Amino acid sequence: MMKRRLLLVSNSTLHGGGYLDHCQQHIQHFFGKQVQRILFVPYALHDRDSYAKLVRDKFRSLGYEVDSIHEAADPLQAVRKAQGIFIGGGNTFRLLKTLYDHNLMSEIKRRVLVEGLPYMGSSAGTNVSTVSIHTTNDMPIVYPPTLAAIGLLPFNINPHYLDPDPNSKHMGETREQRIVQYHEEPDTPRVLGLREGSMLLVEGEKATLLGSTGARLFTRGQAPAEYTPGSDLSFLLTEQK
Repeated sequence: MMKRRLLLVSNSTLHGGGYLDHCQQHIQHFFGKQVQRILFVPYALHDRDSYAKLVRDKFRSLGYEVDSIHEAADPLQAVRKAQGIFIGGGNTFRLLKTLYDHNLMSEIKRRVLVEGLPYMGSSAGTNVSTVSIHTTNDMPIVYPPTLAAIGLLPFNINPHYLDPDPNSKHMGETREQRIVQYHEEPDTPRVLGLREGSMLLVEGEKATLLGSTGARLFTRGQAPAEYTPGSDLSFLLTEQK
């Protein structure tokens, strides 16, 4: 039985609230009391010091100490010793490139899937947990060696998923149209569109949609499907497409 435990959040800040306020109870339940220190990965933002302070302040208020990986002399050793890991949002291309630069991808995957290291991701940190970052919303400001992500899940996620606004005069593509374009390519996995306020909890072979908003699932060659908070999405963990 796979040991993975994932909390994958669409967004870190919900309109009208503070940083991670909307999911703080889920965070405490996820990491529990067995985790005292969390390894934070701030690579998605340029100002890593300020980012680490923001996360430290929040997690201390929840009862956890934070070690930021950018302050570690040996980032790989920091991953090996971590009790829990949180990869924050920002630019997904920058995040993925830096994870590859420090040779962290395979060790994070091993620790999560084999040893059960609790993995929390938000936005870009959610993107890199999946098959690839093809369905990120971000601009490719840097070039990672590949778009292949850590691969903790057999499908992709689109965080901050936005439904089309029928009253909008914007003539650009909708998020749904862009995901459909992705599925025009062969052998592309499912894409779970996580609206802001939603998150996915994965425990072994069980996946549950949490939060205050639903999700929209895109499968190549099929009509999109809607899921409400509380839905069992475990089938996504066993089906590859």
